[in-house]
Amino acid sequence: MTELLHNDTVDVLLNRRSISAFRPEPLSPEMTATIESAAQHVASSQYLNDWSAIRVVDQSLKDDLAAIAKQPYIAQAPALYVFVLDEYRNMVIARKQGGAVDSDAFTLKNSYRFTQAQNDAVLALHAMETAAESLGLGCVILGSILNDIPRLIELFHLPKYTYPVLGLAIGKPAQEPEVKPRMGADLQFFDNRYNDDPSFIMRNIAEFNEEVHQYYDLRDPNTPLPTYDAQIAKKAVAGEVLGRGLEHAAKQGFELNR
Repeated sequence: MTELLHNDTVDVLLNRRSISAFRPEPLSPEMTATIESAAQHVASSQYLNDWSAIRVVDQSLKDDLAAIAKQPYIAQAPALYVFVLDEYRNMVIARKQGGAVDSDAFTLKNSYRFTQAQNDAVLALHAMETAAESLGLGCVILGSILNDIPRLIELFHLPKYTYPVLGLAIGKPAQEPEVKPRMGADLQFFDNRYNDDPSFIMRNIAEFNEEVHQYYDLRDPNTPLPTYDAQIAKKAVAGEVLGRGLEHAAKQGFELNR
């Protein structure tokens, strides 16, 4: 195995962990300003700046998010954000400039723009997470807030042409979990073409299976989890996730079939 190079930035990324217990200490104004600025400095598709983030500072809203996500620790996060793909702001700008935003010529509502804005929101969130961890903070990315998208839209008064993407909880860690295993690079990096050989995949997944199984056993020996491939097989047919689909986006004005 090739030896990795190390510096402060690389080590922050290589030691990334999800933190679900925080010390009850607020972030300093300087920390907050720094991590938010880091989010704003990521790349943006065609310089549309088509994302926004809502700081969740009201405790009742934190409680609501924790209930939606079914993760009580969210309510105790010192800093909590909901990242949103945002074409509403660009629609307002375009309309002010005389753009035909109520016609078929308006393209900020189509599938391509939706996907790109979602990508931009994720990039911004990841930059904020990395900046926070470099300052000694802990984070957890919250896909679980999407359990009830209509409720999120209602809670945060999300206007037309916006859509929730992910949450991010941040604070000073009150736990030190082990770094979760990652699958071998051969399974995710390919030269020149995708390797679609099933036997190659399953041959290389065997060792990863054991690593994942040991990780979960050590983390919680009283609640052992199945191997990685068994987890994937279960999630591949989990019908409850269908309710989180993009049909809600149509109510927000997006035309995802275009």
